[in-house]
Amino acid sequence: MSGVLREADLLEFDFPPQREICGIDEAGRGPLAGPVCAAAVMLPADFAFGLLDDSKALSPAKRIRAYEAIVSGALDWAVGWATWEEIGRLNILNASLLAMKRAFDALILEPRMVFVDGNKAPSLGCPVFPLIKGDSLLPSIMAASILAKVARDRLMARLDAVEPQYGFARHKGYPTKEHRQAIKKTGLSLWARPGFRVE
Repeated sequence: MSGVLREADLLEFDFPPQREICGIDEAGRGPLAGPVCAAAVMLPADFAFGLLDDSKALSPAKRIRAYEAIVSGALDWAVGWATWEEIGRLNILNASLLAMKRAFDALILEPRMVFVDGNKAPSLGCPVFPLIKGDSLLPSIMAASILAKVARDRLMARLDAVEPQYGFARHKGYPTKEHRQAIKKTGLSLWARPGFRVE
């Protein structure tokens, strides 16, 4: 893995062509239930970059519009997961890195350089650069953040259909008041991450 980058470092960074860059990000590090999801994305130079931003900064409608543009217009993209059991066994950081590696390994194309949101990155067998706040700085990471969030949100909505008493479709497994109260009333869900204690 190469050194951690920050925004100021990008001014002098020697980037390869856009088509040779892969961005990776994850969604779901903070929830009490459900898997963590990661996405890897390679974009063409003529992509509609104005659609992109950090997934958390986009409205649901804009996020879906961007998601559809990415899956139809990216050069390559893939999603990887780590289960709630793996999160309990590995811890959330290592499970997130595992999901990132699974997403990267599912790509068909081979990027020349990979940028990962945050300050940690998996070993991928090619140059990898963790980028602080990358999901608001680099288009390929923005796209990955959008894919990961939409994919995970949709999965949590499906889990909500199985156990509607927890409200997963609304809070996506995050530690909201509603979620904590549901756990106190009903007990842990089928997809609770091991080690959680209700306070």
